[in-house]
Amino acid sequence: MPNLLVFEGTCWKFGHNIPTDEIAPTHVLWKSFTEMAKHVFESLNPEFPLKVKAGDIVVAGRNFGCSSGRAIAPKAIKATGVGGVLAERFSRTFYRNGHEIGLPILEAPGIHDLVETGDRLSVDIEQGLVINLTSGKTLAVTPPPPFLLEMLRAGGLIPYLDSGGVLQQ
Repeated sequence: MPNLLVFEGTCWKFGHNIPTDEIAPTHVLWKSFTEMAKHVFESLNPEFPLKVKAGDIVVAGRNFGCSSGRAIAPKAIKATGVGGVLAERFSRTFYRNGHEIGLPILEAPGIHDLVETGDRLSVDIEQGLVINLTSGKTLAVTPPPPFLLEMLRAGGLIPYLDSGGVLQQ
């Protein structure tokens, strides 16, 4: 079974305060995930939905996934096939929703200044380690707590519970 918490891919860099409405636009909310994936981030970078490849990595600044708290946004990102999302900070709702659906995410203060779109990155969420393979720069951050790592390994909250995982008290 592949380790979904360790991956390598090409960086797509976005700014600070990216709302869920920009991740999954209103006009695709009731479409299939395959159709939604064709529109993820289209207003911020029209090339993203056309050129994103499986395993690519989304990087953003502070407050990623803010605003409406659209729970579908992490699912739409996951539908693009990206390996994961790294951000300086996530909105609390996006952070929770990302883990619940098994989208590999990592809060990585300092990541926004470490990368540019097109850089090759290596990410180890469990160790909290990001290596910019293009520049050679490394960033070590605090990894998610063990409970969230187990949830990500299982593929999200429902698979975690189905496998016998227990919610913390």
